[in-house]
Amino acid sequence: MTSRLPLLLAGAAVCALASQAAAEPRAQIRGEIDGDLKRQLEQAIGEVDGAPSNRFEARRRARAALTSAQALLRSEGYYQATVEDQVEGDDKPVAVVQIAPGRRFVLGETTINWTAPAPDAETSTAVIEDIRLKPGEPGRAAGILEAEGRVVADLTRRGYADAVALPRRVVVDHATFLVQPGFNINSGELVRLNGIQLRTRGPTKESWLQSLVPWKEGDRYDPEDVAELERRLLDTGVYDGVGVALSPLDDIRPDGLRPVVVTLADRPISLLEAGATYSTYEGVGVDVFRTRYNRFGRADTLRYGARIASIDSRIGGEWSQPHWRKAGRTLKLSSFIVNEQTDAYDRSAITLAADLSQRLGKTSWFSYGLGVDAGRYTEYRFDPVTQAPITFDRDLAIVTLRGSAFMDRSNDPLNPTSGYRLSLSTQPTAVAGEDTVLFLRTEGQATAYLPLQDDAKTVLAGRARIGSIIGGEELTVPSDRLFYSGGGGSVRGYSYQSINPRLPNNRPRGGLSLFETSIEVRRDIGEKFQAVAFVDGGAIGFQETPNLTNMRYGAGVGVRYKLPFGPVRADIAFPLNKREGDSGFQLYLSIGQAF
Repeated sequence: MTSRLPLLLAGAAVCALASQAAAEPRAQIRGEIDGDLKRQLEQAIGEVDGAPSNRFEARRRARAALTSAQALLRSEGYYQATVEDQVEGDDKPVAVVQIAPGRRFVLGETTINWTAPAPDAETSTAVIEDIRLKPGEPGRAAGILEAEGRVVADLTRRGYADAVALPRRVVVDHATFLVQPGFNINSGELVRLNGIQLRTRGPTKESWLQSLVPWKEGDRYDPEDVAELERRLLDTGVYDGVGVALSPLDDIRPDGLRPVVVTLADRPISLLEAGATYSTYEGVGVDVFRTRYNRFGRADTLRYGARIASIDSRIGGEWSQPHWRKAGRTLKLSSFIVNEQTDAYDRSAITLAADLSQRLGKTSWFSYGLGVDAGRYTEYRFDPVTQAPITFDRDLAIVTLRGSAFMDRSNDPLNPTSGYRLSLSTQPTAVAGEDTVLFLRTEGQATAYLPLQDDAKTVLAGRARIGSIIGGEELTVPSDRLFYSGGGGSVRGYSYQSINPRLPNNRPRGGLSLFETSIEVRRDIGEKFQAVAFVDGGAIGFQETPNLTNMRYGAGVGVRYKLPFGPVRADIAFPLNKREGDSGFQLYLSIGQAF
C-alpha cells in the first residue's frame, strides 16, 4: 500500500497537468494593452479545450472572441477601440484578436431627471450627493449601473418605497471623449406608515403583534424597520415562515397612510422530540421532550419532558415568552426534578428559575434572573486538616442571582468558519440549611474561528475558558457549584470530571478555579463530511486563581456529517497525561461542533 502511494500521487499530478495543458485561450490577444485590461480581456474571451482542428474552427473562435472583447472594451469605457479577428497558420491554425484600445472615455456630468412627482428637496440633495460618479473618472458601465441602483436604494431608505428607475440615457460624446449618464427616476409618493394587516391561520394575536412594530403611525417608511419586525418574529422560533411587506398602492387609506402586511405560517402546534448521546464514560443518555408552540397567541413556547442518563437525569419543563413587555426581551420560567450521580457528588433536588434575557443587536444578548434549588447532597471531599477524604450528607437550599452576557460575531450559528464569540456569567449565591455560605461564581469563555483558505475549506478554531469562585471555601461551597473539567464539553480524552486532582479513593476533587483551552483544525471533505484534529487542555485550582502547573492535555481526531440542523459529531480522543485509572481513549457522539 505504501509503495503505491507515490505512484498514485504522481499519476494525479500528471492528470492535473494534462488537464491544465488541454485548456487554452479561445483566441490569442495581440496589441499594446496594459496588464489590467489584458487580464480582463482574457477572462472575457475565456478558454476552450484543445487547439482548433482547422481554419474554419479557428475563424469561428476568433469571431466569438472579437464579440466578447468588444463588449468588455465598451463596458470599460473604450468606445473607439479597434478590434480585428484573424487566423494565423495553415497546418496549425491559431485564432487571434488584434486590439487597439484607443483613448479611454471618462465621466462627464451626471444628471437626474425626476418624473413627477419629484422627492422633497432634502431627499433630492442627499440622493444626488450619494451618486459618487466624479467627472474625470473612467466611464465604466458597471459604475454607472451601481450609481443608478444607489439612487433607488437611497430613495427607498428615505421613505419613497415605490421608487423605480426608468430607461436611462447615457450620452457618449466621441468628440470630447466624455460619457454623460442621465438617470430617469420615478420616486413615487412619500410613504407614511399605518399599522399592520395580519394574515395567518394560526392563533397569533394582532394586539401582541402590534406591540412589536418598531414604527409609529405616520412615520416615514424605512425598510430597516420592516426588516426588524421580520427579525423579531423569526427570533421567536414558532413560525415556519414570516413575510413582512408594504401593502399594495391600492391599499392606501384616505389619510394617505399605508399599512404593512404581515403573513405568518405557524409551525405545527406540537412537536415530539427524542434524542440520544453516548460517550465511553458517561454511557447512553436518552431525551424525550414535547414542545407546544404559540399556545396563547403570543409566540410562547412550552417544553416539557425527561432525560434519563447514568450521570444526569431530570424531569420537568420550561416556558418562554419572547418579547415580554418589550421587544427583544424574553421571559423564561423553568422547574425540574434533578438526580445527579457523579464521581464527585450525588444530588437529588428541585430547581426553580426565572430569567429575563434582552437581545442587543442581531446576535448578542444579556440576561438576569433568579434560581432556587433545594435538595439532598452526598458529597465526597478532601479535609485539609486530616488530609483524608471524607463523605457527608447535607440538606441545602441555594438562592442564586444569575447574570450573563453573550456576543456572537461568527458567520454561522451551527457551523462557524470565521469570527468569534464571547460569553460571561456571574452568579452571587447564598446557601442555607446545614451550612450557611455566601460566594460569587464567575466564568468567561471566548471562541474564535479563522479560515485558512479563501473558500473556508480549512478552518482553525480555538477556545479559552476561565472560571473562579470568590468568597467561598472548598468544603462549604456545594459540590455542584465547584468547577470540574474533563469530558466531551471540556477536555476530550478524559472521562467526565477526571481532569480534576483526585482524592485518595480516586474520586475527583472539585475546585475553586478553572482554566480550559482547545484548538481544532477542521477540513471539509466534499459537501457533507468534515475531518477534525484537536488538542484540548484543562486545569483545576483550589484557590481563586487557576493553577496552570497541573494542566492536562488530550488530543484526537473526529468526523462531522453535515445536516441542515447542524453537523453530527463523532470524536475519538486520547489522554496525553494519562494517570492510573484513566482510560486509554474516549469516544464521543453528539450533534453540533464541539464549540
